[in-house]
Amino acid sequence: MLVRYFAAARSAAGVEEEHHHLPAGSSLTELLEALLAVERAVPPAGTPPLERIIARSSFLRNEVAVRDRSAPLGADDVVDVLPPFAGG
Repeated sequence: MLVRYFAAARSAAGVEEEHHHLPAGSSLTELLEALLAVERAVPPAGTPPLERIIARSSFLRNEVAVRDRSAPLGADDVVDVLPPFAGG
């Protein structure tokens, strides 16, 4: 599946997007564990680590908000990581 990072999540991850191959039926929770298991460079000064950002983020699956993190994901799904945004 494709994971796309936005704003501070992009800075902390060090990439705009990346592909992850998980077993069929894996949940968002399992995907997030896989994202945090990736070895990454230290984020730029002032950017929290990805783990902290993910803990406060919301997620879209194929452009629809994910409320149930245990729901199964599909191999062709696109998951967006959306950290809290300032402003309006």
